[in-house]
Amino acid sequence: MGNLLPKGYSVSDKERRVLMKLKKFGGTEQKVYDLVKPVTDELGYFLWDVCYEKEGAMWYLRIFIDQDEGISIDDCEKVTEPVNRILDEADPIQQQYVLEVGSAGLERELLKEEHFEVCQGDRVSIRFIRETDGEKEISAVLKCADKETVTVIDDEDEEKVYKPADIAFVKLWFDFE
Repeated sequence: MGNLLPKGYSVSDKERRVLMKLKKFGGTEQKVYDLVKPVTDELGYFLWDVCYEKEGAMWYLRIFIDQDEGISIDDCEKVTEPVNRILDEADPIQQQYVLEVGSAGLERELLKEEHFEVCQGDRVSIRFIRETDGEKEISAVLKCADKETVTVIDDEDEEKVYKPADIAFVKLWFDFE
């Protein structure tokens, strides 16, 4: 993906930590993603993300799945067995870890280009690094996104275009009311 900042644009170290980022997999996450994707595809699920992270003394391999109808505990069980079998056979991770398969969540963060593609037409929440157009955070319908821009349609049916360098994060928006 490379640097999301426009040429000549600079930010402080503090701002750099909160810039909207498109996720790049680490080597382990990429290996697991490549192994697991055919399994989730075959079972009819969208592989949203793979995270391999240490919490305390334990390592966790988290696989997040999605489908249009949402994810239930039964869906997670259905995916866990074949994923576990594939990971045991390929053995891409040397140390012990805990495998977790779960939903990506209702208000998940959009981290990869394909997330933005599959969420076009969905309502999102955008948090800005600094106030933009008098707002620190907005909710709008995602029209499209790329390395240069995130385009949304606001509640007045106006198209708004923002630079990723001005965005802390973009998440799916869910109305709990």
